[in-house]
Amino acid sequence: MSVIRTDVAIVGAGMAGAALAALLAAQGLDVLLCDAGEPQAALPRVPTAIADVDSRVSAINMASRGVLDEAGAWSALPDAVRCAYQAMRVWEEDGTGRIGFDAADIGASALGFIVENRWITAALLRVLATQPRVQLRGRETLVSLRLPEEPGRPVQLQFASGLAVQAALAVGADGAQSSVRSLCGIEAPSRDTGQSAIVATIRTSGSHAHTAWQRFLQSGPLALLPLAALPGGHAASIVWSADAPVAERLLALDDTAFLQALTRASESCCGEVLEITPRLAFPLRQLHAASYTAPGVALVGDAAHVIHPLAGQGINLGFADVRVLAEEIARARGRGEPLASPDALARFARRRRGENASMLAAMQGFQRLFGDTHPAVRLVRNFGLGAVDRLAPLKRAFMREAMGFRQTPTLQR
Repeated sequence: MSVIRTDVAIVGAGMAGAALAALLAAQGLDVLLCDAGEPQAALPRVPTAIADVDSRVSAINMASRGVLDEAGAWSALPDAVRCAYQAMRVWEEDGTGRIGFDAADIGASALGFIVENRWITAALLRVLATQPRVQLRGRETLVSLRLPEEPGRPVQLQFASGLAVQAALAVGADGAQSSVRSLCGIEAPSRDTGQSAIVATIRTSGSHAHTAWQRFLQSGPLALLPLAALPGGHAASIVWSADAPVAERLLALDDTAFLQALTRASESCCGEVLEITPRLAFPLRQLHAASYTAPGVALVGDAAHVIHPLAGQGINLGFADVRVLAEEIARARGRGEPLASPDALARFARRRRGENASMLAAMQGFQRLFGDTHPAVRLVRNFGLGAVDRLAPLKRAFMREAMGFRQTPTLQR
């Protein structure tokens, strides 16, 4: 049986896990990054048509861009696959309430970027391929995990291949169905939102104007996210979250009928929707781990929390976890503490869990608020959106929050 001894073992080589590996390797730590799949460091082909664009995209806020910059991955993303958005427009179906956000109002060049998930992951893995302190292993399924009996002892991980690992710190970055979380006995209460998300890439007759558009329908929010220009015309990614029965009816439509429904639902904000890639759908659940840590173990990203996509904050919360964990590891080492000291893990959990819980609660509240058809609630909604739109200081605060500027600055090393 082969045994690997390492400083940090990260299970899950997606965006959060790969970013953490890059940040920790830059600190001079030895990192083992394992994934049940077969990670590919080769960059995808730059799209020339909407059929080339993967439906899974993320809205990367400015704080997350900073993480990717620090990891060395942002520069590996060509301009043709990252689309900056300078504005957001939010309005609702059942009333006059609307609000707009513009980067120029706070002196910023952009509010964020829309990028395909696979490009972000591939860029990070390409960076890791040049890091001698990082060992990447694919097709490794975690089957057991033994927590240390006392601080300073290693975590022991066993994989189905026969690989055995001893690590000062183990990190679960392995998604909503996290094996690390389960093997640590950490509960993760989840809530069925009653909605499904339909995702696809579309071509439109008009420009998206580098704007992220979101309309709150009674059945759920519809988002049109701007994509970089393609030779074939204007492109955008859609995330249409709808109550499950409505989603089923939408999925049952043929492409022509769905395009017509989408044009109406978006109020032609980007013109007529002309073309669409095959639609994918998945049920929406919210999940929050009861604890972010166990002795010698930390959880980041979807292993710790899964949020409704209406605010586009899922991976941004994950990158914030990564940044804070890397900071607390650096702080512990600077103090001469073990990198997985109980104090370091407690600081990480304290800094992240409350903020993530607040965001999950806010998304649950938004879903209920905009799904309520009572006339009095509708009146309050419309008044509230209009009032915030007129209050410049409050709008600026919302924008800074969405851009991730509330995050604690990186500690000096």
